[in-house]
Parts: sequence; C-alpha cells; structure tokens
Amino acid sequence: MINALEQRLANGGRVEGSAGEVMQLVLPEIPTGKYGLAQVDNYSNLPRRKFPHRPPLKMTLEARVSAPDLAGTWGFGLWNDPFSIGFGGGGMARALPVLPNAAWFFYGSKENYLSLRDDQPGAGFQAKTFRSPRLPTVLSILAAPGVLLMLWPAAARLMRKWARLFVTESARPLSVNVQEWHSYELEWTQDRAVFTVDQREVLRTPHTPPGRLGLVIWIDNQFFRCDPTGKIKFGYLAVCDLGWLEVRGLRIN
Repeated sequence: MINALEQRLANGGRVEGSAGEVMQLVLPEIPTGKYGLAQVDNYSNLPRRKFPHRPPLKMTLEARVSAPDLAGTWGFGLWNDPFSIGFGGGGMARALPVLPNAAWFFYGSKENYLSLRDDQPGAGFQAKTFRSPRLPTVLSILAAPGVLLMLWPAAARLMRKWARLFVTESARPLSVNVQEWHSYELEWTQDRAVFTVDQREVLRTPHTPPGRLGLVIWIDNQFFRCDPTGKIKFGYLAVCDLGWLEVRGLRIN
C-alpha cells in the first residue's frame, strides 16, 4: 500500500507520469551553485512520529537513469528525513535535524562522501542502511556548537569517530548498468534489512532502522563530503545535460 505521493521540486525539476505506470523525475540544465530537485515522497506535512511505514514491509520497483555519472545524488527507499529544517512540513516536529535512519538504494557522485566509516563506500551506487537511536529533537540544539567545530579538520575527524558510537551503517557497492531497467527489492523487518537486485541478494544486514520511515524517490544536484581526512565540503553541482530517473511497478506490501 502506498500513501498519496507528493512532489517536491526546485529550479526546473519536474515529475512526469504516475507511480502506477512509468514515473520520470527530471532535472534540466542547472548552473553551479543552484539547487535542483525532483522528488516524490509520502510524508510531506507529517511529523516524524506519523511517518507512514514501519516493519515488516517489502518495497519493490524497477528503475533506470539517463547516465551512470549524474552530478549529485539520486535513489529510492525509506528514511526519516533527518535533516529537515525550518517550520514547514511537520511543524516543530520536523524543525530540527535528528540522527539518520534509512534503508535505501542510494547513488552519490564522486564529489560526495556520505559515510561515517572508513571501510564503507562514500559515493557511487549502493544498497545502504543507517541505524540510529531515536533521541529527542531538542538534543539537536545542544549539539549545534559541534557543527561549527567540524569546520576544523582535526575536530571533524574526531566527531566522525564519536558519531559511530550512535550511528551504525551497512553498505554494499552495486555493479549494475543503471541505464538499463533492473528490479530492486527491499525487505525491512525488525531485525534485518535485505536488498535484492534482479532477484539476487546483494546485502543482508542487522543494522535495520527503527521507528517509522517515509518513502522517498529523488534526483538532485547536491553534494556533501565529510571524508576520513576531516575535509568537509558541500554545495550544488552544475547539471550540464538534462538528467532523469525513471521508476515503474512501485509496490509496498
């Protein structure tokens, strides 16, 4: 069962088609420094405690993208939208960031490094989970000074190690031709997450996210890098050619 999908768009991003058929998420040409987004999700305007999905469930779909090296990130799966800020959807319950919980198929271009561990892939196409304790969002206020400290590489390296005490993750790089249609499946239970591609298991992990999650399918041009050297960098990459992500046969049981 899939709740109604809402669109989130920025700087020319658009969504064509529907979840019942072929749905195409498109980014046009975008200059460096401008954020482009085409996203559908089913948790807009909900507080995190009311996100629609909890285990056990199985998500299946088929997907392909326009190029193997798109600038930014794209993917599909389940997460807790941990970095929401402001007073928009979800009100104060979504105003502050929280620790990440996710189980998804994720792609990040080479500019990204989105792992707290040095032995996990920081970019590329991968099956990935994050598991974190569900701490009160008010603790984000207390942790805010640490964000400034991370601008110093030595402090960033230390905080990456410290964060591993709270955030566990699993990832497996995927070697598939992403320009061709492939079937993807995620099985999420209380004690495991199992990812399959074309009916072949690619990752099984006990690091399964707790609590409620929302469905997200997206393509954007942003990057974030916090690598083992402590270097932190983020921004919006140029999109030189029209890029897209297509999905079909989306089901959540």
